[in-house]
Amino acid sequence: MIIGIPLFFLELAVGQRIRQGSIGVWNYISPKLGGIGFASCFVSFFVGLYYNVIIGWSVFYFSQSFQYPLPWHQCPLVKNATHTLVEPECEKSSATTYYWYRKALDVSGSISESGGLNWKMTISLLVAWSLVCFAMIKGIQSSVKIVYFITLTPYVVLICFLFRALFLKGSLYGIRHMFTPQLKKMLAPQAWREAATQVCLALGLGFGGVIAFSSYNKEDNNCQFDAMLVPLINFFTSVLATLVVFAVLGFKANIVNERCIGENTKMIDIFLKMGNISQAIIPSHINFSAITAEGYHEVYDIIKRAKREEFPALNLQSCYVEDELNKEVQGVGLAFIAFTEAMDHFPLSPFWSVLFFLMVINIGLSSMFGVIEGIITPVVDSYKVRKELATVLCCFLSFCIGLIFVQRSGSYFVAMFDDYSATLPFLIVVIFEIIAVSFVYGTDKFMEDLRDMMGFAPYRCYYYLWKYITPLVLLSLLIVTLVNMILSPPGYYAWNKDKASKDFLKFPTWAMIICISVLILTILPIPAVYFIRCCKDNNSGNLASVAYKRGRLLKEPVNLEGDDASLIHGKIPSEMSSPTLGKNIYRKQSGSPTLDTAPNGRYGIGYLMADVADMPDMPESDL
Repeated sequence: MIIGIPLFFLELAVGQRIRQGSIGVWNYISPKLGGIGFASCFVSFFVGLYYNVIIGWSVFYFSQSFQYPLPWHQCPLVKNATHTLVEPECEKSSATTYYWYRKALDVSGSISESGGLNWKMTISLLVAWSLVCFAMIKGIQSSVKIVYFITLTPYVVLICFLFRALFLKGSLYGIRHMFTPQLKKMLAPQAWREAATQVCLALGLGFGGVIAFSSYNKEDNNCQFDAMLVPLINFFTSVLATLVVFAVLGFKANIVNERCIGENTKMIDIFLKMGNISQAIIPSHINFSAITAEGYHEVYDIIKRAKREEFPALNLQSCYVEDELNKEVQGVGLAFIAFTEAMDHFPLSPFWSVLFFLMVINIGLSSMFGVIEGIITPVVDSYKVRKELATVLCCFLSFCIGLIFVQRSGSYFVAMFDDYSATLPFLIVVIFEIIAVSFVYGTDKFMEDLRDMMGFAPYRCYYYLWKYITPLVLLSLLIVTLVNMILSPPGYYAWNKDKASKDFLKFPTWAMIICISVLILTILPIPAVYFIRCCKDNNSGNLASVAYKRGRLLKEPVNLEGDDASLIHGKIPSEMSSPTLGKNIYRKQSGSPTLDTAPNGRYGIGYLMADVADMPDMPESDL
């Protein structure tokens, strides 16, 4: 309500009104802040690089799911000279954990150990980028049909999973855990920082995709309604998905808990036979051959009270489901370790595994469409490149660079890019977006433009959100993020083969240089474009006779034939909001030198130049 919906409405509105990608939109609103559009493209590009790797991982697991039993069903056996043993690395962890780190990723011991390309993941990454390329190559007109399928399929799968999970033993433990508030964690600033970041990432704010997609809307589309509907659908979808996740995790936790009770019951039985524990303290109604969770906890408490000083030496565990649920599982570990382990216990486990990873691929592809559209549309609109060529080049370049993520150390690069190329840069981008609209262009003028576009005035609350509340909250979030990055040691969790567990390692110097370079490169366009255009404005003495009219379109008719440099390039005629402006927009005043380009170097973007005598004053709010 404070960040997501206001910013989503803002991006929808500017894209729909100006009918350009992110580069054209921010050049149009404030030429000196035109670097916001380039920064959005860089954020989308860097996020797309590693995000599609995760889709590649899902493609690999999807291809491996057509087996019974599933390949991660049990630990592999190894032979030595005399015996056949369980793989030690797998025995110390679990079958799904071993399969993920050793069979799928074949992960190295640190980010410094490249280990060469993992050919299985390289092929999966190629398939993932091919899917994105083929879906996007014809542009939004064709991808809409694909998006309908890709967007609706996860709902069908989620509902199937929910009904199946609700009938699993222990699923209610997980759902109860989900809805039990933990006030200590809710009061922690870290929780709110991650929540705000998740909202922005889930809605695609700052990536340019929302602006690109909304530029294809009808001119009078009620984007205020869309700005409420889409985030709410996103929210309830998240709740539905979380219900499924916690129900399945509850089922998994119950299996682990029953195993824990069984093992500890055997230990108690041994202690009773050895005389370490007196049989007299065990209640008569307890049957160790068919003990329940409640019965075990009763016996555990009795032994703990009776053996106060000796109890730690017995090494008995409490075995509560809540303890298992409290273990933090997040990121790739949730999908590729915890969830796969739970599905392995499902009847017809390959069927459910195929469904699950098909859903993950669909969700990932729908997100990638927004990311790639945030790169392609601004480039096509601004530089008049063919969409097919731009899409193929973008996907091919991304695949080539993305090969660093499919090395044996690739998962560590994914973690590094996830931490340093997404959160901070997109926060800076959305802060400059709201500054450009609310303080440079003006909130009052923007509200008037929305009224002219939609035919009615937007809710007054947006005025105060855009001008006061949202900028302050975003700045606070940026400060908290910076403080967290400074105080937290920059590092990653590496898989230790010998211990079969993860160790926290600090990034080497060269990795930190890459992190800082990615951060600087992502946000550099904003100050660079600002200073370049300030210098051009100061040095343009030969343009003294030309009037600069910022942020408005000419009213008089313009000859459109043969014009290929319009502001509304690539949109269908029925969706054009105003006459298309071409190269003839830059009209030379009599006696002034010949001008080939606008001060910002592009035709029809940023400043619109015209003869003062020919162009009467128009209201500044005429966007």
